Amino acid sequence: MEGGFGSDFGGSGSGKLDPGLIMEQVKVQIAVANAQELLQCIGKPGGSLDNSEQKCIAMCMDRYMDAWNTVSRAYNSRLQRERANM
Repeated sequence: MEGGFGSDFGGSGSGKLDPGLIMEQVKVQIAVANAQELLQCIGKPGGSLDNSEQKCIAMCMDRYMDAWNTVSRAYNSRLQRERANM
């Protein structure tokens, strides 16, 4: 994923995009971003979370779910367009 969202993102070299591969790459990127955010929420790992850590994690989860829903809608929309063009 070094190239980010480059011209061959999800491509197989034939110029066609692989929707499954794109979805997997986006899932990985979201998971990495979520993990990085969680690391910022928790200053010192311990046996329990304080209120601010719990709130931070809840907000991270909300953002993760929003991102997941956005990606899913875009993916489904693109699949429908591609199927209509077949």
